[in-house]
Amino acid sequence: MAAKVDQKKCTGCGACVDVCPLEAITLQNGLAVVDEDTCSECGACVPECPVEAISV
Repeated sequence: MAAKVDQKKCTGCGACVDVCPLEAITLQNGLAVVDEDTCSECGACVPECPVEAISV
């Protein structure tokens, strides 16, 4: 199962986008969105989110 972003918590800072090794996270309409087909569930994005909006 791919990483999930809680859209209510996400502030669109882009920290997760910068750290994703597979470029599976993009910002769309100012919020992070995970491409479930690309995400490898590595979890690199989880500790980078300052508002704890991402879970794996």
